[in-house]
Amino acid sequence: MATTPSGTLILYDTTGQWGWLGEQYAMQTANLVSHFGTWKAHPVAAYTAGEMANYKAVVYVGSTYDEQVPTVFLTDVLGGTRPVVWMYDNIWQLTAQSPTFAATYGWNWSQFDFSSVAEVRYKNTSLTRYTPNGSGIMSYASVDTTKATVLAQAVRADGTTFPWALRSNNLTYIGEIPYAYTDATDRYLALSDLFFDVLAPATATRHRALVRIEDVGPDADPAELRTVADYLSSAQVPFTVAVYPRYRDPKGVYNNGTPVDTTLANTPDVVSALKYMVSKGGTLLMHGYTHQYSNVANPYDAVSADDFEFFRAHIDALNNVVYDGPVAEDSQAWAAGRMNSAATAFTAAGLPVPTTFEFPHYAGSAADYAAVRATFTKGYDRRLYFRNQLAGGTVDATKYAGQFFPYPVTDVNGTYLIPENIGNIEPEPFNNHPARLPADLIDAAKRNLVIRDGFASFFYHAYYGKAYLRDTVSGIKKLGYTFVAAGTV
Repeated sequence: MATTPSGTLILYDTTGQWGWLGEQYAMQTANLVSHFGTWKAHPVAAYTAGEMANYKAVVYVGSTYDEQVPTVFLTDVLGGTRPVVWMYDNIWQLTAQSPTFAATYGWNWSQFDFSSVAEVRYKNTSLTRYTPNGSGIMSYASVDTTKATVLAQAVRADGTTFPWALRSNNLTYIGEIPYAYTDATDRYLALSDLFFDVLAPATATRHRALVRIEDVGPDADPAELRTVADYLSSAQVPFTVAVYPRYRDPKGVYNNGTPVDTTLANTPDVVSALKYMVSKGGTLLMHGYTHQYSNVANPYDAVSADDFEFFRAHIDALNNVVYDGPVAEDSQAWAAGRMNSAATAFTAAGLPVPTTFEFPHYAGSAADYAAVRATFTKGYDRRLYFRNQLAGGTVDATKYAGQFFPYPVTDVNGTYLIPENIGNIEPEPFNNHPARLPADLIDAAKRNLVIRDGFASFFYHAYYGKAYLRDTVSGIKKLGYTFVAAGTV
């Protein structure tokens, strides 16, 4: 009895000095395609004849130049029975397998173009590309537009263009790997949307927005919390409140050298404000326990909301925040203990224990992510992905990458993630990050409209008052987004 095709098969390279990146790109692909259903990933070298017939679609990430791609895979791709998305390297092995490739598919590759490309145009929208990215983008010897559809164009500094992605027959080819050097307005958005074409082409257009009030702890100003709640309620905007229930300033940085350690139960005015926020359409999530680590700078001053809680970091001589890896005592049990302590603190304050978790500063270890998966129904943040999480074996915390999502996913850690994809307001630059004002977030939301069923999701600190918040919300609404509650996502 024939198997009904389902899910996505992800194939990746493993050889060479940078072979580990193949697994990293495969994880990021898996995260995105999880929005559409199940997936399986393994090295392309392990592909067996006819394997793709079991899947709705295939994604191959060619990250190692001239890695030997199995002939049986090339043959199956050319057989045309399943949609295939092919990124970057080794496309020359596919064309060599078919003497009539150019005639059949309507295009042929030429060589990598190493021009400065700062823009990719997709759906008449300008998406950004980090110009120091020196990997090159495939250019073409020929493109017959009666047979091949150019999906996006790479734009050189002089204004000339060449295809960034194209499709013909069953094959979608992307001339680079869009996971490198991404940000909220990046050509990564084009890839995120192109997966709809092969995995859910009938998806209706819909644009939703989310807002989260960030870093609310026992030290929060109740009046500021009530002000933003009143505004959001008046604008009919549901919202989430990210709460850490214990505030620590072990060195007295903000208290004239006298240490401070207090919980929500000891700050009833803050608890009252949180209950007021809930009455105005807010939902509480758990944003760690103390949002800081021990009594050491991590990386700033050991104060809650300033520092990381589940990951170590420092600031280097160039004023960059550098991730150092998991904390010394890290384990799933240790992380679960922090989360259980936070839950106890919520209960002691008379607040319900949240079912959604957000990592302080978006950083945790693989063990920490396992703790979240075991306790919470959802995450609402961006995550880090580590070497060997997919391939198996000992997780290597020294090799990792972060990823954001323009729509909900169930990531390789098994956690359903609510997206946050356009960042936050920061009126002043810090650690080599530029200031970001409402216009910047609105611009990111506008470019995210290329995602046919995507989100403009941001977070905001109540201590900035309501003016920036009002400008951001109204600007996003004018683009056609509808604000929804995170619990409905």
